[in-house]
Amino acid sequence: MSSALVTGASSGIGREISKALASEVDRLVVTARSADELHTLKKELSDLTSVEVIIADLSIQSEVERVVQKAGDIDILVNNAGYGIYGRIVDQDSDELVGIVDLNIRALTYLGHHYAGDMARRGTGRILNVASIAAFQPGPGMAVYCASKAFVLSLSRAMSSELNGSGVTVTALCPGYVETGFQERSGMILTGVELWSSIPAERVAKSAVKAMMRGRREVIPGYLNWFVPLFARILPIRLQLFIVKATLMLR
Repeated sequence: MSSALVTGASSGIGREISKALASEVDRLVVTARSADELHTLKKELSDLTSVEVIIADLSIQSEVERVVQKAGDIDILVNNAGYGIYGRIVDQDSDELVGIVDLNIRALTYLGHHYAGDMARRGTGRILNVASIAAFQPGPGMAVYCASKAFVLSLSRAMSSELNGSGVTVTALCPGYVETGFQERSGMILTGVELWSSIPAERVAKSAVKAMMRGRREVIPGYLNWFVPLFARILPIRLQLFIVKATLMLR
């Protein structure tokens, strides 16, 4: 019997990954803060697999621990929960900024550490960490968010190397712009660049699950998005900062 845990499953990429995994596992555990959306998802997928709903705010450590206790043994972990806020860092609320770190970094690290250990002892398992193409360069306008995704990418690469040969694989998903509720919550201003290169969440999810099942170290959906890590390697930091500021329309 195989089981999967998906965080941030109520909308966007997390929801679509849950749908893509429903036909792959016998038991699917979905968690997020939004009860209505999760229960709607459960109804949609109930004919495909056994779905368990855990309502939790993973920016709170005790809630993360509660999810681990309720979810039990897991064969596939999808660390998708995360958010960001748009604007100059000096204009942001400090609690909001720390909340990004708590969810995007601390909760992901705790879950990854816990389940990677269990999987390694069993000799099998898959972990998918949702990073972003924002991980490849500093992000004025979304500084803490971009830094958190750089952490996720670096951690995923290191864990993938450490777990090589153990039967456990770690995959980092690095999507570009995807039409989800993220933009509304962050207050991000969209430009033609994001809209032109956007990819549907369903397509991103299918690419992610396929790469994870194959044990790939990372996946960047969309050919245009492959230019981001390339530019990050060859362009001077000053030019990268200028481009990102212009793209995010930060004044």
